[in-house]
Amino acid sequence: MNFWRRIFLPKVFQKRINSITVAAILVASSSLLSRFLGVFRDRILASHIGPGPELDVYFAAFRIPDLLYNLIVLGALSAGFIPIFSRLIKNSSPKKHEDNTESWDLVNNVLNTLSLILVVLGLIGVIFSPWLMKIVAPGFSPENQLQAARLARIMFLSPLFLGISGIVGATLQSFKRFFAYSLSPIFYNLGIIAGALWLMDIWGLPGLAWGVILGALLHLLVQIPALINLGFRYRPFLNWRDKNLRQIGRLMVPRTLSLAVSQIDLLVITSIASGLTAGSLTIFSLANNLQSFPVGIFGVSFAVAAFPTFSQYANNKEKLEASFSETFRRILFFVIPATVLMITLRAQIVRVVFGTGVFSWSDTVLTMNALALFSLSLFAQASIPLLVRVFYARQDSKTPFVLSLLAVTVNIVLAITLSHFLGVLGLPLAYSIASIFNFILLWLYLIFKVGNFDLSRIAISAFKFSLAALGAGVAIQITKQVVGNSVDMTTFVGVFTQLALATIAGLAIYLLVCYLLRSEEFFGLLDSWRQRGKLKRSQVSASVAEAELENRQK
Repeated sequence: MNFWRRIFLPKVFQKRINSITVAAILVASSSLLSRFLGVFRDRILASHIGPGPELDVYFAAFRIPDLLYNLIVLGALSAGFIPIFSRLIKNSSPKKHEDNTESWDLVNNVLNTLSLILVVLGLIGVIFSPWLMKIVAPGFSPENQLQAARLARIMFLSPLFLGISGIVGATLQSFKRFFAYSLSPIFYNLGIIAGALWLMDIWGLPGLAWGVILGALLHLLVQIPALINLGFRYRPFLNWRDKNLRQIGRLMVPRTLSLAVSQIDLLVITSIASGLTAGSLTIFSLANNLQSFPVGIFGVSFAVAAFPTFSQYANNKEKLEASFSETFRRILFFVIPATVLMITLRAQIVRVVFGTGVFSWSDTVLTMNALALFSLSLFAQASIPLLVRVFYARQDSKTPFVLSLLAVTVNIVLAITLSHFLGVLGLPLAYSIASIFNFILLWLYLIFKVGNFDLSRIAISAFKFSLAALGAGVAIQITKQVVGNSVDMTTFVGVFTQLALATIAGLAIYLLVCYLLRSEEFFGLLDSWRQRGKLKRSQVSASVAEAELENRQK
């Protein structure tokens, strides 16, 4: 058995990662690659189809299956499964599988229950897709509504694969095995890209939908070997009376309601965009995908990596505050300069990513302005996943629901109002205002309930980052001007050169100012990389010594 594990499952898949920073770097690195693939996917769609009715149809069709996944799966995972499962784990060693019997029974019970629910709801969605699309996209023509319903029927298979994969990934996170989990979004995007590049040529828009199914299947398959290595064995049984399953159900209800509110928010935005100029939904979606780059890489990655630790320290106020403060400051260290880059280089980013094929200059202007409006709330969007997980670690999923309900209400009211005056640009502006409002509510409530979370230390670090980001912004503007006068800005090479050199100059100044201000987070990250290097060298030395010992014995 160990021989086959070495052949098919490298040690990196089996390695336990206890450091939040290292885990976050791993998840963020894979998220970075996944986001690049997502941008490549969007570039293909923008250049081959372009903002218009066809791409609007695809994004609208994606909403309902995505709604099902977010409500059922994410609600169970984020609020209930990981805290309960982490508590049940007695020993994460795969050699002591018998010590984890109750844990594995819970995994099987949740897998089977969730799969049954998703199959039933998926069949209901397939039957009622034409009527659902009339609600989701009332501004579409009857032909486009019918086409969106056909795509949605195909994509209703994806929540099943992603749901099973989500439970597998949550189990790996609980054991602090982040590598296989971090690969899953990469394979998901590869499947969608395959649909965009090849399947769409064969079947048209339905090929894109089948690409989503392929990506969801790959999302699952890449994680299964690591789960089996931990000692999991599938058992086809259901026990709805199990106390742990019921506790997960109780915890997930408020979280599911919270996600329902957020998904209704997206549905309302989709509905509003469907009534605006053709291509508005595509512009909103493309800009949203771009701005989610730093949110996913830094905000979500650190939140995912910190959640098991938060769950472990849920009843230890001092350790919880210390862990939160450190993680939050590191998120800000990355997100604040990312905001400056997004705003100052928005035209270059959009033109490099999407400026080809049928994607026009007017499309570029709308997308880059939408990106700038989204970027105003990057700090809030990247912090909310971490703040929410503090609530979940303390098994409080009700409060985030209530607060998110208020924020979503603000977003919907503002989106309806601002879209009348600003068109599609009113949607990202409303989203940013609501995100900042949600961040403030979550932060104030946590301070009231738990403590100040080392607020003075966070404020000092944020001040240093802001000064460094200001210097980075000045450097970017100067570099843009110099490079713009030296290259042909009507070509891809010229725009890319300006983007690359301005980014390098901005980041260099940001890091230099952080160094001069003796930023704790800057030096902390340097230390993390040094320790990681030492660990790798020590592992190599140990492997060499082991090999020499085996040779002597032979």
